[in-house]
Amino acid sequence: MTITSVEPWLRGTLTEVDAVRRAVLHALELAREDIERWSADLSDAELESQPLGLPSVGRQMRHIVRSLDRLLTYAEGRQLSLEQMQALKTEADASASRKDLFAEFELGLSSAAQRVGTFRPESYGESRGVGRKMLPTTVAGLLVHCADHTQRHVGQMVTTAKVIEALRR
Repeated sequence: MTITSVEPWLRGTLTEVDAVRRAVLHALELAREDIERWSADLSDAELESQPLGLPSVGRQMRHIVRSLDRLLTYAEGRQLSLEQMQALKTEADASASRKDLFAEFELGLSSAAQRVGTFRPESYGESRGVGRKMLPTTVAGLLVHCADHTQRHVGQMVTTAKVIEALRR
């Protein structure tokens, strides 16, 4: 993958996709690029380190893709499976290898992008419930939150990576 200094939303790509899905897809693309850029030089130990008590890069990567899976499940009008609930409980588990961590991240982002592509603009206003309490939202609300939540955690991951880099000096 070639990383460019121009963010995905400014590249003029995905013009065949409506604005809501395009924004989500661009946020996922930017997440992939930022993870690649900021974690490429981290050792296996650094990926799971928690400098100054910050969440590890690995934890953020697991959380990003697992939360996307959960949010998109709600957007699709379904409740979480037992497997998804168990995955939620293991986001802080640092036992995966680097290869497995990056494979889960890539597979999760690719799956999320495919799932985002299945939504149609006419569904955006449809009501959805989130969590056990079935908190009210819409398909569009969930899609927008996929982008915003992903970028929030990418920002946290970048902060952790920058602290690790600073501590190396």
